[in-house]
Amino acid sequence: MQAPEYRGRFAPSPTGPLHFGSLIAATGSYLQARSQNGRWLLRIEDIDPPREVPGAADDILRTLTAFGFEWDAKEVYQSERHEAYQAALDRLSEHGLAYPCACTRKQIQAVARLGPAGAIYPGTCREGLNGRQARAWRVRTEGEQVAFSDGLQGEVYWNLDDMIGDFVVRRADGYYAYHLASVVDDAAAGITEVVRGQDLLACTPPQIHLQRLLDAPTPSYLHLPIAVNRAGQKLSKQTFATALDHSRANELLAAALQFLGQPVPKELTAAPLPEIWDWAIAAWDIASLPRREALPTPSLMS
Repeated sequence: MQAPEYRGRFAPSPTGPLHFGSLIAATGSYLQARSQNGRWLLRIEDIDPPREVPGAADDILRTLTAFGFEWDAKEVYQSERHEAYQAALDRLSEHGLAYPCACTRKQIQAVARLGPAGAIYPGTCREGLNGRQARAWRVRTEGEQVAFSDGLQGEVYWNLDDMIGDFVVRRADGYYAYHLASVVDDAAAGITEVVRGQDLLACTPPQIHLQRLLDAPTPSYLHLPIAVNRAGQKLSKQTFATALDHSRANELLAAALQFLGQPVPKELTAAPLPEIWDWAIAAWDIASLPRREALPTPSLMS
């Protein structure tokens, strides 16, 4: 039987410009797809309007183009996919797999234990609201265990009750949660492998749980090391990471490849972007990826 066509994706949120950490994730996912003659898709995760920056989505497209990325279908915007997310939530609800929750964040934090993804929901509303008004919707996790083998981080095992508890799939403000939207969209796009930063590793067990509940396929996963600043903080908009400079695309792409354990030959560092990409696709070797979860940012980004 012929193996399915490889399909990967890059899914940035338009909360600001892409930075060096974004470039690392995009480069790793792109090379994993291209090295297998696969398709690479782009999804703009614009389902959290309070955090989004006007114009950021268009800026992301311009930056990816300036760095030589080419995606194989029209980009998908999650803001246009609400019907699909609601259909998935309706299915979960109809089968008793999701339920309304009246708890506020403050109420949960007052009684909850902390886990790798934050406060562990104690199941307060599992058996009903007791006359309170519904705010969010949660997915049941009792008794669920998730184990998977990450392409870089190795074996991962979670007891969902112990690690996260019943998690939110629609927020109190009415917006659909990241886990639900990501699972629905990956399934619709036929994604065969998710390549993203190690900081999102804790998202994978609840997403696999949702895939099972929705009879969606489970892709492979590869979580890349993340870049940190001098204070040891992950590069992000919140830590004021510097936006990618289009005029330094060759230099920054070479630095991202070096970070990922794929050092560009010196004679290629000033070559046209297509030549650097051709070399990188041919040379891509996940066995050379650094195994540490986080690495300092190259000095050129200081």
